Amino acid sequence: MKMRFRLLKRNLLALLGVCLIVATLLFSTRVLTVSDDGMHDSNNQVPINVRSDEIVKLNFGSLPELTQSLYKVNFKQSVLNADAFPGEPRLVLVVQVHNRPEYLRLLIRSLEKAAEVHSFLLIFSHDYFSEEISAIVQGITFCKVLQIYFPFSTQLYPGEFPGQDPRDCPRDIPKDNALKTRCLNAEHPDSYGHYREAFITQTKHHWWWKLHFVWERVHVMQGYSGFVIFLEEDNYILPDFYSFYKLMIEFRKNSCPDCDMLALGNHNGLKDFTRLSNKVMTTGWMSTKHNIGMAISREVYYKLMGCSNEFCTYDDYNWDWTLQHLSGACISKPLKVLVAEGSRVLHTGDCGLHQKENCRPEWALQRVEEGLQSAKDGLFPSSLVLNGADLVEHKPHMKNGGWGDIRDHSLCKNYVKRL
Repeated sequence: MKMRFRLLKRNLLALLGVCLIVATLLFSTRVLTVSDDGMHDSNNQVPINVRSDEIVKLNFGSLPELTQSLYKVNFKQSVLNADAFPGEPRLVLVVQVHNRPEYLRLLIRSLEKAAEVHSFLLIFSHDYFSEEISAIVQGITFCKVLQIYFPFSTQLYPGEFPGQDPRDCPRDIPKDNALKTRCLNAEHPDSYGHYREAFITQTKHHWWWKLHFVWERVHVMQGYSGFVIFLEEDNYILPDFYSFYKLMIEFRKNSCPDCDMLALGNHNGLKDFTRLSNKVMTTGWMSTKHNIGMAISREVYYKLMGCSNEFCTYDDYNWDWTLQHLSGACISKPLKVLVAEGSRVLHTGDCGLHQKENCRPEWALQRVEEGLQSAKDGLFPSSLVLNGADLVEHKPHMKNGGWGDIRDHSLCKNYVKRL
């Protein structure tokens, strides 16, 4: 009984720590209100329009200085190149960035070559912070750019939750042994008996935080009514990306008004691209097929936020498999997606979460350039053709685990709450 009491006390203290961390974030990203003279912070009345010469940068001097500057940057939200490209963005792209600078350079190189890129707003959402990555993004001159920073990065919490606490249970320790050793999260293994690994849980945390922060907290997004397209640092977009997006929007309006989402990419690369260039299809959203170049509207964002509890407690460390679970489970009507059969987004990464060795971005670039040379005649189609309409239904799957810790659940659920 005493042991159980001590374990309960440890869990309560851990959850209290999560709540304190969350309170710090929410205080640092105050709710915005609209007044007669524009948007201001509801507490301090700080104007959100920031000149290029007022850019706030991260301070890499020490971990406390980095953390403090990160909150300031997320609050101030300085937009790079705002003077050079005035007016509202016609398209918003959000890129989730970790620590693969060479692949990030390839993505930016592809963006620079995209038609009408000057009308884009690029939002880079980081969970790893380095001077090299900051310099890469700050070097962009061809459109407006905003950088936001995931404030619960394991980099900022190297010895405590949401990082890996030395008092946490080892991944593979049996629960009985964990209870005997009184490790911090002994009561909460995942569905397969494994305990949390911080580097595994971070991606899902970052994705959910980013989704909320972009739609609710980013100042320049206030009033934006278009889709937001979500990319990752190891993606590469084709030159007619925006042109094709506009065709998809028009096609959805006229022929698929019940399509919830767009997928500008697929995982087939440039195979048979010229034949498929103007082809689209409709189907139910699937994590293994439609998680690249995914476009979400504000309406779908609200649907997802209505399932925050389900998203944050579902025992799968993958955000996309969790999203597939929500589609048709928490969201009663499965999400319908309009898919580009000729992919406008390529996946260049040959390493990632589970593979760290032998990363060769130069080979990826060579493959892309060779593929684009053979596919160039299929770019910029004038219209789209429906090539198939699959049944839209909920497709259950075996959850992958890795998300059993109640601290992860609590932190995740708090992203959508406000003080």
